[in-house]
Amino acid sequence: MALENSVFPSRPDTLTLPVEDKGEGEEVEVATEATASTGVFNLSEELGHVVTTETAPSPPPLAKVRRSFQAKLAEREANANQTRKKVQGPEEKRGRFGWGKSRRKRQRYVEKNGRCNVQHGNMQETYRYLTDIFTTLVDLNWRCSLFVFVMAYAVTWLFFGAIWYLIAYCRGDLDHLEDENWTPCVNNVNGFISAFLFSIETETTIGYGHRVITDQCPVGTMLLLLQAILGSMVNAFMVGCMFVKISQPNKRAETLVFSKHAVISLRDDKLCLMFRVGDLRSSHIVGANMRAKLIKSKQTQEGEFIPLDQTDISVGFETGDDRLFLVSPLVISHEIDAHSPFWDMSQAQLEKEDFEIVVILEGMVEATGMTCQARSSYLGEEVLWGHRFSPMMSLAEGFFDIDYGAFHHTFEVDTPSCSARELSLAAARLDAHLYWSISSRLDEEPTLTNQASKQPDSGSANGKGGEPTFIVGEMTDIQEQTGMGELNGSVATDQSESEA
Repeated sequence: MALENSVFPSRPDTLTLPVEDKGEGEEVEVATEATASTGVFNLSEELGHVVTTETAPSPPPLAKVRRSFQAKLAEREANANQTRKKVQGPEEKRGRFGWGKSRRKRQRYVEKNGRCNVQHGNMQETYRYLTDIFTTLVDLNWRCSLFVFVMAYAVTWLFFGAIWYLIAYCRGDLDHLEDENWTPCVNNVNGFISAFLFSIETETTIGYGHRVITDQCPVGTMLLLLQAILGSMVNAFMVGCMFVKISQPNKRAETLVFSKHAVISLRDDKLCLMFRVGDLRSSHIVGANMRAKLIKSKQTQEGEFIPLDQTDISVGFETGDDRLFLVSPLVISHEIDAHSPFWDMSQAQLEKEDFEIVVILEGMVEATGMTCQARSSYLGEEVLWGHRFSPMMSLAEGFFDIDYGAFHHTFEVDTPSCSARELSLAAARLDAHLYWSISSRLDEEPTLTNQASKQPDSGSANGKGGEPTFIVGEMTDIQEQTGMGELNGSVATDQSESEA
């Protein structure tokens, strides 16, 4: 402030304005016409001197400097905020706390581990599950399956134990426990616990020999037959469910692996979508078959919106390449042609599209003979344009060595960023240009040959001696350049005959 006060009196005269004294303690500063309308005139931003057109008591210079300094701070903060807003972009693209919003991640239809991310709700016909109770029990998780397994045996044991106790109670066997002349229905059944133990021995065919049914109880004989039959059915049903659940080939799919990313690059001068699949076990998948689906919502020409529409992606069904001999990891390729859903998709469009590629590997487990299915999926951001899978097979002494450490590795290759349609059109234009350039040169051949044939005739007609002149080399040059000598010769002969 002292520096500013010391510099203030030494301003150039061109910057000073005439001041007219109106009274003691008051001064009026006359502004120019430009400042008369605004009422404020900033003489120097560094000095912070404000000139007004109104008469007001002149505040101390210190107060002026303080106000201008605060105004500067406010102005700097405002400018910084404006610059920050410009860098951050529109407000609707910002998050709640001012952070940039990332691209909304697409909800997967099939998880990477193969689990289908679909839940069924509001089902009215739940009784249909009971019509196929065996499959329902097999599809239950292990906690529910074990609970059903235990309860099936416990309920039958308790049910028949209660019936055995009721028979003993109705016949009066419990009232003649000490009577040696009384023949009970079941020996040594003196309460509910003993009746429950006899039910367990009967259904599980343990037969300890202490409790045994007598021939004086026909009702007990009928109940014994019924419990034996129902017990066998419960054993067969529950043991069968547990066996099928244990031997399910779902766990076999855990050793069938897919690459984390799919790639798009050139293969034989054609854009191809590729992904890698491998089997970690030594036992093979018999009759392995590969399929792929494109999951993408679309709207028909009539305006109907179809969510999660499924489009088939050919991976060699016509040529038989979809049937795999999965001994070592294989790269599955989909050629992007006119029938492919990616025909019009370029690299820029790939980054904007919202789709999911579901790949399915089916085959029969060699050890059990049961059909196994492994699934995985790739979102749009998991498809790498201009990449190729790294090789992972090497030749060792007497065998081929597979390095699964490079299973997911990719590397960049030169790949055009245009779509397959544009690439095909460019190749067609190049072929057409070469064809018409060769045809135009072939059209010039009859003219040259005619000129060569006319020159000797004119020489002989004029009576001038000399050797005839020939034009040679032009036909040979074209033949050497195009490699189509026979075709050019035939074309020239046909044209010469037509002109003749």
